[in-house]
Amino acid sequence: MRVGIGYDVHPLVPGRPLVLGGVTVPYPQGLLGHSDGDALIHAIVDGLLGAAALGDIGQHFPSSDPRYRGISSLWLLDETRGLLEARRWRVTGVDATIVAERPLLSPFIPTMRERLAETLRLPLDRVSVKATTTNGLGFIGRGEGIAAQAVATLEEFNDAGF
Repeated sequence: MRVGIGYDVHPLVPGRPLVLGGVTVPYPQGLLGHSDGDALIHAIVDGLLGAAALGDIGQHFPSSDPRYRGISSLWLLDETRGLLEARRWRVTGVDATIVAERPLLSPFIPTMRERLAETLRLPLDRVSVKATTTNGLGFIGRGEGIAAQAVATLEEFNDAGF
């Protein structure tokens, strides 16, 4: 079994949709990024790649590559899962935390979990998403950005699937 940790942060800007965990959250600002800016999925991807010692999201999906401009981070997550499986790693679980002062994210977390579980081909009880604030402290507390961190677990499988 392997464990990886991922972290991502993006600034909030007007004129972009706010996408977290593959869910568009109604809010007047969105996360700036080359893809859809989904900091939650980016943290999960980094955790998964780290667990397999395969580098980070920027190595596999560089922001300098126009193919990834505006792309759905759910697609990046699915590609990462496929990359891991090709190297004989199976995702066994994800635990992630979004750090945002606003908007209130709790109504959207069940759908985020469902989309992540479906993309990772995991039972829902293997995907945890939580949200917290910084109680007004720092750039997140001022509403300038959103961060996410994730822990991901993998297990190696053989030709029999174990």
